[in-house]
Amino acid sequence: MEVCYQLPVLPLDRPVPKHVLSRRGAISFSSSSSLFGAPDPRQLSQRRGAISYDSSDQTALYIRMLDVRVRSQVGFEPERRGSHPYLCIDFRTLHTRLGCGSTSASSAPERRVHRLLSFQRYLHSSRLLRGVPQQIPLHILDEDYTGQARCMLGKVGSWNFDIFLFDRLTNGNGLITLTSHLLNQYGLVELFQLDMVKLWRFLVMVQEDYHSDNPYHNAVHAADVTQAMYCYMQEPKLAKSLTSYDILLGLLAAATHDLDHPGVNQPFLIKTDHYLASLYRNTSVLENHHWKSAVGLVRETGLFSHLPPEDSLNLERDLGSLILATDISRQNEYLSRFRLHLDQDNLCLSKASHRHFILQMALKCADICNPCRPWELSKQWSEKVTQEFFQQGDIEKKHKLLVSPLCDRGTNTVGNIQIGFMTYVAEPLFAEWARFSDTRLSQTMLGHMGLNKASWGGLQQEQSFVCEEAEDAAARRGANTATTAAGTSSKEIPQGNRKS
Repeated sequence: MEVCYQLPVLPLDRPVPKHVLSRRGAISFSSSSSLFGAPDPRQLSQRRGAISYDSSDQTALYIRMLDVRVRSQVGFEPERRGSHPYLCIDFRTLHTRLGCGSTSASSAPERRVHRLLSFQRYLHSSRLLRGVPQQIPLHILDEDYTGQARCMLGKVGSWNFDIFLFDRLTNGNGLITLTSHLLNQYGLVELFQLDMVKLWRFLVMVQEDYHSDNPYHNAVHAADVTQAMYCYMQEPKLAKSLTSYDILLGLLAAATHDLDHPGVNQPFLIKTDHYLASLYRNTSVLENHHWKSAVGLVRETGLFSHLPPEDSLNLERDLGSLILATDISRQNEYLSRFRLHLDQDNLCLSKASHRHFILQMALKCADICNPCRPWELSKQWSEKVTQEFFQQGDIEKKHKLLVSPLCDRGTNTVGNIQIGFMTYVAEPLFAEWARFSDTRLSQTMLGHMGLNKASWGGLQQEQSFVCEEAEDAAARRGANTATTAAGTSSKEIPQGNRKS
């Protein structure tokens, strides 16, 4: 007997289309398939690229989604209702029996299959089922646009690289185009014998699993971090020390470091009793989810299935080590360790462990490098991240939750959030990075950050001045109104006395 567990969908008055239930990108947990073995072509025709996990493998417990509670190695239940107050979706489980009408002797052996969709793909499928038209991007661009995009790629190492413009020129496919270009530029596709079809499918699925509705944590941010990571890996100290494996790892980690980000932070997931918070024990919840999501896509596409299993597992582990380093709550831990290495002058980039640590620091810098960009770019990023904060705050207010720091639009502004972030987070990190790599790029980043901080300070003063003027004007209008009313009353009283 074969049982399929599908993601819940909204109530429908018609059966679920088969093409949605078996759409590309679903994760499949199989108790009898090999982790690295070649998939059965007959399965591919039905499952269309699902991952197969050994049910005894603990890594199979990871789920690349936000709405399923795992109860055992072979099944799951829907999450407790109310743990997603910001989604307003009725999460239920559909139990569908596949192939119940098939008696062909050539059919694949019966097996228990657990099919899941990522949270982002579930939203796409639910929209489709509800009849909401989906905007399909045009992948064929005008030659002028593709020519401009190619021209920009020629300057991909420039710190002034405008990722917003590049994303428009590639019709929203900036992450795919940029990452593919960099992998080819380094010769990594040929060196690691990567299958171009698998690589392209992997990159497409990575971009798909970023939530385009997020103002900040979306595929454009991932592309921006990837471009910054490339700039850092081009720095003299790193360029002469990093191996091809290090470079491949760095680019993949940058591209996937926020994969399937829900647009809310870890404290929100914890206080709403989210499944992921329980799964990862309230520790680096989002970062663990990003890592496991990335591993899921690597396995689903078979990107490294041609490598020995031990090498593939080592790559997945190292990928996780880089992504977990982006946890901002562990900033002081990494910064103190970095500062200690620099004080003792004992960093030796010929050691794999030291190179890996520098990659961690480089990714941390790339992840929060927005304050170090030119003002025109930095300002856009600042507004986007603040918008995402405020959206979370609005949700918390709506559901009568304690509003997270920096998320209350009534008490915070873009300027004061950015000035605080630069002062306490960005400046200490980039000052130490400049100690490690004292180059023109490092000085440029520090220079931009100083100017941007001053610009936000100036805007804050202007806004304060405008607010004070508005308050004074309101007070004057109130005083004038009161005076006029008092004068009118004093004139009316004598008239009344004269009549009497």
